Amino acid sequence: MSLTDKEKVVAVISNGIAVFSLLQERDELPKGTTMYDFVLKVVPEDIKHELNIELIDEVFGYVSSAHSS
Repeated sequence: MSLTDKEKVVAVISNGIAVFSLLQERDELPKGTTMYDFVLKVVPEDIKHELNIELIDEVFGYVSSAHSS
């Protein structure tokens, strides 16, 4: 069974948020880079049609609450 494009983009967003957080903790991000900018750069072009700000926010909210519980 293959992942749908939506499932793929959720996985990439989640990974992008994790990498962004690590780089932010290490102070290794270019100045002024937002989480949204970072995620937009790491999502492959072939699944970007599934990407939107609301989905990034939803994944971020879920990942944040899952890690804090």
